Amino acid sequence: MKFPLKVSSGFLGIVSFFILSSACLSAELIAAEDFSFDIEEFEKKSFDWGGYVEVKWDHIDFNQDGVFYQLNSNQDQDSTLDSLTTSLLLGGDYSKGAATFYGLFKASGRRDNYGWNDLAEIYEAYVDTKPSPRVTVALGKKSYKWGKGYAWNPVGFINRSKDLNNPEEALEGYVTAETDLIKSFNGSLQNSALTLVAIPVYENVNEEFGVQDNLNFAAKLYLLYKDTDIDFVLYTGNSRSTRFGIDFARNLVTNFEIHGELAYVPSQDKIVLSEEGFAQRRDIASFSGLMGLRYLSENEITSIVEYYHNGAGYTEDELDRFFQLAENGVDQFHTSHTDTLLNKVRELSLKGYGKPYPGKNYFYGKFTQKEPFDILYFAPGLTTIVNLDDFSSSITPELSYTGFTNWEIRLRFSYLSGRNSSEYGEKQNSNKLELRVRYFF
Repeated sequence: MKFPLKVSSGFLGIVSFFILSSACLSAELIAAEDFSFDIEEFEKKSFDWGGYVEVKWDHIDFNQDGVFYQLNSNQDQDSTLDSLTTSLLLGGDYSKGAATFYGLFKASGRRDNYGWNDLAEIYEAYVDTKPSPRVTVALGKKSYKWGKGYAWNPVGFINRSKDLNNPEEALEGYVTAETDLIKSFNGSLQNSALTLVAIPVYENVNEEFGVQDNLNFAAKLYLLYKDTDIDFVLYTGNSRSTRFGIDFARNLVTNFEIHGELAYVPSQDKIVLSEEGFAQRRDIASFSGLMGLRYLSENEITSIVEYYHNGAGYTEDELDRFFQLAENGVDQFHTSHTDTLLNKVRELSLKGYGKPYPGKNYFYGKFTQKEPFDILYFAPGLTTIVNLDDFSSSITPELSYTGFTNWEIRLRFSYLSGRNSSEYGEKQNSNKLELRVRYFF
């Protein structure tokens, strides 16, 4: 498996010097043996590339009693959906002098019950250069993953949203201009790095980021203090509301890491459905936070556990009012064939109620074991997400096999459960079976 890899010249020089010294010493001690050494084998290639080809089959059972099925379906929609998707992810980097160009491209085609869809996107295409060893300047389309959380990132103010079923997957970037300033110290504060980012939002440029015709700015100050990674994060601009954040990560022991994030948004709009059934726009201030841990046990079980508080999310009562209004809209449509109320519910869904993870408090847990019972290249796992306010949830067991060189085969099943008027009880899907085959090159 290859992906673009950036190695500093200083580190590479140390490695090369160590290997060369060891080789010379061995030659002196064993004079009878011939020894050849090619320093070019250890130099960074000017061009490197890699990626994967994927084929994925999905089978979905719809939750026909769920609110979102009623909102998004039509009379001819099936109770199940089968799809076959093929994808290509291709990335690479090319270096010349002090400049390096990075590119990441993804294309996919999908066939399901209703036809064919295809999509091709440039995820990243940017160039960075080093005017000096402590300064890096980058320009172009670049993906950001700010924050220490695995599933959620409250301080990821310029991140794309993750897919919690695949949080480690590559994400599309934004067109930005960036400067990194790096400095090392002797003492408790070991390293620091200041990242400054400009994000333009204009027609055909980062339109999905927020309000158009604005130039926005973000900054991250990274500190390595007493073996603890700390970030201070700021975003300001008129495309989104101003926000502040801090995160940290630290290894307590070799196999046990803790991390956390805290974000504050002093002012933002929130659409809320009142008890009388009216949509109200409120200006709110909110804190959002995350605490988590990652632990590798002696029997090779990796556990990732996180708690997420969404300060701008909806309470259980607020979500319940939305679900009740949706049910009333469905009843109105069936009895009078009028969709006035349903259209109002659809509008509320787009403005907040239908976003992923709209609630206040969530639990995330992912557990994987490497080669149980000495079955080589085999790794079972389990992922669960729980809305801690209404206790609806999803649970996803999976099996992964990598016994063929450069191949990965994964089978997983997702089951959603919850009462009526709960988040997962009203989802469009009730379960999903997925088989994925990837070849890495």
